[in-house]
Amino acid sequence: MTGEQKRAAERALEQRIGHRFKQGDLLTRALTHGSATARGGASDTSYQRLEFLGDRVLGLAVATMLHHAFPQAEEGELARRLNQLVRRETCADVARELKLGDAIVFGGSEAQAGGRKKTAILADVCEAVIAAVYLDGGLKAAQDLIERHWRPRMTNYKGPLRDAKTMLQEWAQGLGKPAPLYRETERSGPDHAPIFVVRVDIDGYDPAFGRGGSKRIAEQKAAEAALTREGLWTETKET
Repeated sequence: MTGEQKRAAERALEQRIGHRFKQGDLLTRALTHGSATARGGASDTSYQRLEFLGDRVLGLAVATMLHHAFPQAEEGELARRLNQLVRRETCADVARELKLGDAIVFGGSEAQAGGRKKTAILADVCEAVIAAVYLDGGLKAAQDLIERHWRPRMTNYKGPLRDAKTMLQEWAQGLGKPAPLYRETERSGPDHAPIFVVRVDIDGYDPAFGRGGSKRIAEQKAAEAALTREGLWTETKET
């Protein structure tokens, strides 16, 4: 790619992002994978530090949007909407809309291994770009970017607005059943990264199981499994 072609590509990317960078090195760093750095992943020359900051900027902007858009919503509903909007898959979808994958700089064989299409990498780069816009143009510039791409997702969200355990308990009570009973059935992995398996029993129904990095997550997954079996939980799950 010639210098002129590179500059044209950068201008096209800035147009898709909706921000003209004064500090071009910020965008370059936001698009640089750790495999392309001289020290193989140094956070000061790749997107890692920017991704950390962008995650917080995104959370603040989305929480503010939700606060104004749903003035009657309780904290639990707002939290559930927030979790769906800032989750990895949502960020990766926005990255695909912006065609960020085409602009990521890789080193070694990561690009040949499909790095440009990996959900985790796309999500991280998306958050890094948000941070780059924030540092270059301020909070308003970052909020504008987030508004354009997250507001339609906020208004079109059709998933359940309560957590799975609450929904399962209300469903069981509606059938005149006792509250679901959760029991840990298995624990594996090292102490710093345990994996729990939880079983949930509802009177008159087969048990359902969930797995997660904490008992709370495993219980939620078990409740989701029970609700899914009854056709009551159709939300796309996070992997």
